[in-house]
Amino acid sequence: MSLSSLLLPCALVLPLQMMRLRVSSLQRSGQKRQDGERLLLSHEAVYRLDFPTQELNFSRWYFSLAAYGRVTITGISQHWTPDLTNLMTRQLLEPIGTFWRNANDPEDSPLKWLEADMQEFGERIAELAKVRKVMYFLFAFKDAAEAANLSCSVEFTAD
Repeated sequence: MSLSSLLLPCALVLPLQMMRLRVSSLQRSGQKRQDGERLLLSHEAVYRLDFPTQELNFSRWYFSLAAYGRVTITGISQHWTPDLTNLMTRQLLEPIGTFWRNANDPEDSPLKWLEADMQEFGERIAELAKVRKVMYFLFAFKDAAEAANLSCSVEFTAD
C-alpha cells in the first residue's frame, strides 16, 4: 500500500434494533411489509464505510473469510439511515459483490470472486464517495459464512 493509499475498513453496524424489531413485529401481527420494503433477514447484516475525503479512486478489496461460505455485498443508496427509515428495494444498488470459498477448498486457499464485478462495484463506491461521507452496505452470509469470520476493507487512492 503506497503513502497516498487509504485503506478503509467496513464496520458492522450494531445493533440495528429497529430493523430487527420491524421483522419480528410483522411476523407476530401477521401483517405484510410495505410495498417495496426490504426487510433485514436473519443471515444479513449492515456494514458502514466512512469516507475521510470525497476525491477517491478505487484500488482493490481486502477481504478475508476464516471459513468457507459465500458473502454478497449490496450497496445502499444515500437516502437511507439505519433504524430511522425502512429500507426499500429501490435503494439497493447494482452491481453487487460476491466473495466465496467452497466447502471442499483448503482453508488456506484464496477467496474467489468475480473480478470484473468487484472492480465495477469498487469504482461505483468511489464515484458515490464524491457526494457522501458515509455509505452503508447490506452483507448477506450464506453457506455457513458468518459475520464473526469476516474482515473487509476497501483500498482507495486519493485524487
